[in-house]
Formats: sequence, structure tokens, C-alpha cells
Amino acid sequence: MKLLTKHMMIDRRETRYRRRMNLRVTTKEQAVKFVNDVGFCFLFPIQGVEMPSLWDAVAGRVMKTTNKHSGYEIERTWGWKDEALGQKLWFYGKLLRSRATLVSLDFLPNFYALSENYGDYEHDYLDEYRTGALSAEAKTIYEALLKNGALDAIRLRRESRLSAEASKSRFEKALTELQVGLKVLPIGIAPVGAWRYAFIYELLPRWLPDLVDRARAISRTEARRLILDQYIHNVIATPLAAVARGFGWKLDDTKQVAEELAAQGRVELEAKVTGIRELQLIAK
Repeated sequence: MKLLTKHMMIDRRETRYRRRMNLRVTTKEQAVKFVNDVGFCFLFPIQGVEMPSLWDAVAGRVMKTTNKHSGYEIERTWGWKDEALGQKLWFYGKLLRSRATLVSLDFLPNFYALSENYGDYEHDYLDEYRTGALSAEAKTIYEALLKNGALDAIRLRRESRLSAEASKSRFEKALTELQVGLKVLPIGIAPVGAWRYAFIYELLPRWLPDLVDRARAISRTEARRLILDQYIHNVIATPLAAVARGFGWKLDDTKQVAEELAAQGRVELEAKVTGIRELQLIAK
């Protein structure tokens, strides 16, 4: 069994996250390379969820996020995200834990293979709606995009008949639901609304047509294995239960995939990190 101390774990994690000033991301090209390297990450760090973030990589250190609209870190993190929306450099949307997530386009099929999408984007959503897996508001938003093509958020609310102020929270909740389900994503910015800033939304399989075929060849078990393998090699060590919570997987499914990775020599299961009481899943 590999000896890993808490200090060693943190040291390796800081390197993977680019939380070192000599490794910080300083250009948009480096930002794309970072996302491709880690496979998936948050736009901003999420309290209680261990995962790389573009914000940390740009800051080159642990740094509190800010509500300000100016400053080196926020201008680059938010600005590069906006610039990249129409360039197909990565997937951006509210995915993991319903928070802003970046996924490399090469890695995205693994997440899509775990979704409830089966290849017919014009009809699959109806099956989910009939079984209660898709809300009425999400169905209405999806159909507005299906009928009209890409729409900015202002017009999308109008076309979905959710433009009333009382419907705003239901619209936002449903839009998040569609992003988490990998059905919809923002693909640009429109100068509309009170702030002259609104996301333009589109159906994911229409925006990235080859995604369905690429995901079809990946089983759910294989998708979880690839996601878990990448995740562990990013965070270096983590409790198994934290993985299940972070991805919304059943603990038994998570354990099964972890055992397969351990059998392949990719990770150590139920290993001890010196300085941490809880047993960890450790990258080799």
C-alpha cells in the first residue's frame, strides 16, 4: 500500500488545481488546456465539494470569490467563459451539483452517457415528462427551443409563457433542470434585458451533433469508471461517500466502480492517508 500523508496529498492537489503562482492560468488558451487536462471542473469553487475550478487556476492560489465586476481573476474567469460560449472550446452549463461547470468536449460523452437522453432529442423528453422525470416548465422551455432554435433568456421566457415576474423562479429552476439533464446549454450572450446581458440557450444535441453517437458507445458502468478515474486523479484522495454525494450516484454503484478501478491498479480503495482518520480512495 502506498504511503500518502495529508501534506503530500495537498501538495499534489495544489499542483493539479494550478493553485501555485508559477502554474496559474494566464491566457484563454491555457484555460482551455487546463479544462482539457482535468476533464471537468467548476467555474468557481463550491464549498463542501472537492474539485478543481477555473477561478482557482486563474488565481494561482486559494482565493475568495468576489461580487465585484473588475479585477484580474474575475475579469479572466468570467470573461473567458463568456468569450468561449460561441466557440465550442468546452461545454459550459449548470451540471454538477447544479452549479456552473466546465467539461472538455472530449470528456463530455461520458456524462451524456449517464443522462436520460437516448438519441432522439425531438421525442425523448416526452417520455421523461410522462414519467414525471421532467417538470412541466422544463418541457415548455425545451419545446420553445425545439420550435424556434436558439433563443436569448428574455425571449425564451416569453416563448415559454413564463415571462411574468411571479414565474421567474420557476423559469430559472426549470432551466437549471434542463442543463443538469444535459438537454440545454448557454451558447452566447445577447445585449438584451435590463442589464443588456442575457444568455442565449440552445439544445445541446443540436449544438454538438456528434455527441449522441459518441455517447451511445459508452455504457453507464464505463462512463462512471472514466469519470471516477479522472476525478480521483484530480483530487488525489477522497472518501468514497464524498464521491457518491458529489456526482449524485448511489453509494453501491460508486463502490462497484471504485473496486473495478482498484482491480485495474488505478486506485487504492479503503486506504489510509496519514493525518486523516477517514479511509480514502487514493489515486496511484
